[in-house]
Amino acid sequence: MDQPHRRYPTHVEPESARFDGSVTFVTVCTKDRKRILDNPAAHEALVRVWLEADHWLVGRYVVMPDHVHLLCARSRLDAVPLANWVAYWKSLSSKSWHRQEDRSLWQQQFWNTRIREGKGQEKWEYVDNNPVRAGLVLSASDWPYPGELNLI
Repeated sequence: MDQPHRRYPTHVEPESARFDGSVTFVTVCTKDRKRILDNPAAHEALVRVWLEADHWLVGRYVVMPDHVHLLCARSRLDAVPLANWVAYWKSLSSKSWHRQEDRSLWQQQFWNTRIREGKGQEKWEYVDNNPVRAGLVLSASDWPYPGELNLI
């Protein structure tokens, strides 16, 4: 039986109500997939807002021209739900964006999945090679916009 195509992702809260240290993989795309993120100013702005939006910790990330992949985990017991946290840092980044003509930065929705124990490295290797698969560089180590803010 064919499954109906979902227009928007579901956002089942990846953690239980308690702080359990689990890791979530998140992908956020720019509105209309505008290719505006692969520059030093955008990279710095994203790092700044992730550090300010401190209910969740950002671990490893890759900033692509039109989307961002990141691993994150709750930083505290009273952390806001993932969807609220993503909305908050998207709002912060939009308000402080360095190019007025690019404002209205983000798609409303985002994708997330909880990383199962033992699967984090496998998932990250796939993400890390995104710039290579996109034809932007020959080696993942050549891409200038990856990072790791927190060890999670």
